[in-house]
Amino acid sequence: MYGREDIVLRRDVNAVQIPDGTPCVLPQGQVVSLFQSLGGNFTVTTERGYMARIAGADADALGKEPPILPGISPDADAESVEKNVWEVLRTVYDPEIPVNIVDLGLVYACRVIPDGADGFKVEIIMTLTAPGCGMGPVLQSDVESLVKNLPSVSAVEVSVVFDPPWGRDMMSEVAKLQLGML
Repeated sequence: MYGREDIVLRRDVNAVQIPDGTPCVLPQGQVVSLFQSLGGNFTVTTERGYMARIAGADADALGKEPPILPGISPDADAESVEKNVWEVLRTVYDPEIPVNIVDLGLVYACRVIPDGADGFKVEIIMTLTAPGCGMGPVLQSDVESLVKNLPSVSAVEVSVVFDPPWGRDMMSEVAKLQLGML
């Protein structure tokens, strides 16, 4: 969902300020405007004019239902695990941009490696739209958490790199269309 809806918070809720990534608590009764609801998280603007990200697990504070992730294959082969990884990566969004990190071109590589114990280690190399992005650790943590919880994944390593630097030419045609760049 992308749009604007004013909401009175039903309880105190942990959030992360955008763009610096500073943790904060938004108090019960505060009015926030829902900016976007994508990838299982909510981006809101506060009465003070700053943006914050509220995790999907705290949807009840907004009077919303927790988001449902895409259908994941229970198969335990490397191809199925890699497909699942790409599916969940497409549910991770930069909280300021209504496009997932895959279509933004932020994911450079995904390797699925057998770990010898009927599981797989997943190595992901990704970048950010800007090196100083305060939300970088938050996005990295989102990726690690989502991938770690997939069937047959035993370990996850997410590396954030800045070489090559990200550029708009790395975005998919879908992303460019969504952002009105075509």
